[in-house]
Amino acid sequence: MEQTSPLNPLANSTQGWINGFIGVVIFSGSLPATRLAVMEFEPVFLTLLRATLAGVLALCLLVFFKEKRPTRAQWLPLVIVALGVVIGFPLLTALALQYVTSAHSIVFIGLLPLATALFGVLRGGERPRPVFWLFSILGSALVMGYAAAQGLSAAPAGDLLMLLAVLVCGLGYAEGAKLSRSLGGWQVICWALVVSLPVALPLSLMLAPPTFTGISLPAWLSLGYVALFSMLIGFVFWYRGLAQGGIAAVGQLQLLQPFFGLALAAGLLHEQVSLGMVLVTVAVIGCVAGAKRFAR
Repeated sequence: MEQTSPLNPLANSTQGWINGFIGVVIFSGSLPATRLAVMEFEPVFLTLLRATLAGVLALCLLVFFKEKRPTRAQWLPLVIVALGVVIGFPLLTALALQYVTSAHSIVFIGLLPLATALFGVLRGGERPRPVFWLFSILGSALVMGYAAAQGLSAAPAGDLLMLLAVLVCGLGYAEGAKLSRSLGGWQVICWALVVSLPVALPLSLMLAPPTFTGISLPAWLSLGYVALFSMLIGFVFWYRGLAQGGIAAVGQLQLLQPFFGLALAAGLLHEQVSLGMVLVTVAVIGCVAGAKRFAR
């Protein structure tokens, strides 16, 4: 289990920011890759398969490093993490991306830091100042206003699924960040994946299509990315960064994720990123930054 040294807190903080930044960059490719994958893989099967592949690798890592099993009190938080970031967020976003583009969905990701902070309040007993809630309401209003302006009636299912995805992911982030202090950064996501494996493995076999003929190389590469990087490697850096640099500080790096995601959506998928979309994303990020500033 990784340990942070009390003798050099500055070095730990710097390393935490570096690890957190790497994690955010990796996560930024998740939605564009999922968008490519769901064009050829059924969303539920894609979610289960990526969890299965990452879970098998996570189990191998835990066995190789001879990690101790979590305590009885740690199993329930691990189940919450698994339901939030292993199953809930990937499934909900995969379903949403059948209705909306990845560029459209990335605007909603701007609410992730806020969702994480909100669940931090509920789970950690923090008492933010009133200004925090002002930024929270304003940010939510901007997102919903943008969705309505783009034609909410045209894809209400996609927008609703993205909002639900943000909520469950925020819960998983907050729970995992708190748990990483005692269990370790990379161990949290590995154990969460192992918790999901008894469900994900048999269901993925049951829902597998009769043939994979016709699946293109980009779809396979996208599957590999979301299984290996989005589901495992990104969290290794992310939770380790949270443990080293502090949840409140390193968690702010999530504010960069929409920018990276929009760039990838435009560059790799050739999706149109309108000026309005960029402006709303910047405004949402500003609201989340303000909320984080007054969270204590």
